[in-house]
Amino acid sequence: MMEKIKSASLMTAIKTPYKLDGDVDLESYDFLVETQIKNGVQGLIVCGTTGEGHLMDWEEHLMLIAHSVNKFGDRLAIVGNTGSNNTREAIKGTKYGFAFGMDAALQINPYYGKTSDAGLKEHFTRVLDLGPSIIYNVPGRTGQDLQPEIIEELAQHQNLIGVKECAGNERMAHYEKQGIACWSGNDDQCFEGRHRHGSHGVISVISNLMPGLMRQLMDKDDPMLNERLQPLMSWLFHVPSPNALNTVLSMTGATKPVFRLPYSPVDLEARKEVIELLQEFSPEDWVGSGLELMEDEQFILTA
Repeated sequence: MMEKIKSASLMTAIKTPYKLDGDVDLESYDFLVETQIKNGVQGLIVCGTTGEGHLMDWEEHLMLIAHSVNKFGDRLAIVGNTGSNNTREAIKGTKYGFAFGMDAALQINPYYGKTSDAGLKEHFTRVLDLGPSIIYNVPGRTGQDLQPEIIEELAQHQNLIGVKECAGNERMAHYEKQGIACWSGNDDQCFEGRHRHGSHGVISVISNLMPGLMRQLMDKDDPMLNERLQPLMSWLFHVPSPNALNTVLSMTGATKPVFRLPYSPVDLEARKEVIELLQEFSPEDWVGSGLELMEDEQFILTA
């Protein structure tokens, strides 16, 4: 399974949709995942940042991992985000995730209550001991950049699959030269990462919306396609993700327009902008049944 995951050049950090009452909408979730499979996505990150695992209790979180394994595990690699800023919680969640059949865990470094390099190494060693894992380095969210010295030492652990890296393509190229698998965590850098710096691929947000074109982008050295996608990638991150993604998937009818606070839809001007951006593509390129501007009152905010 570790080799299967390493062969996956496109994995989607899948969105978690909600019903009108704010509960997880499994019917919509299954539609989103089936669309990913149809378009050649090879793996899912379940309950990651995009999937809003941090807004769930553990019961919901682990239910969705188990559902993904049972429904799609024979067709996709299922990577459950069971990391935490609390080592005890990360161990607990990861044990349950593997018991429910996930193929691998995504493990983030402890955030907010940051620790020392020695503490980081011990934290990751404890969770790596439980099974195959991808380490996630996203300094913009955690406030702490995992340095190569730490990753290189952890790479000696038999259960380290690789790194989801948000610190740039040169960092990924450095790891890849040492045989450490890397996936870009930044959609806007993933083309260069894959075709110029030798990364394994991308763990993508935009593939929730454009899975087929992202499949092409990873498979083909196509600078023109990369250039076409860049404005939409920028739009998806003009506010902290996944606010914009949640908005546009509501606008295309892929999900119900329900947000769990503190996430909320982008403003009307931004919604007008994304309609113009999507009109540069064929309707068959994006996930959903149509495209509607939507008024503010059509969105539902739930706690």
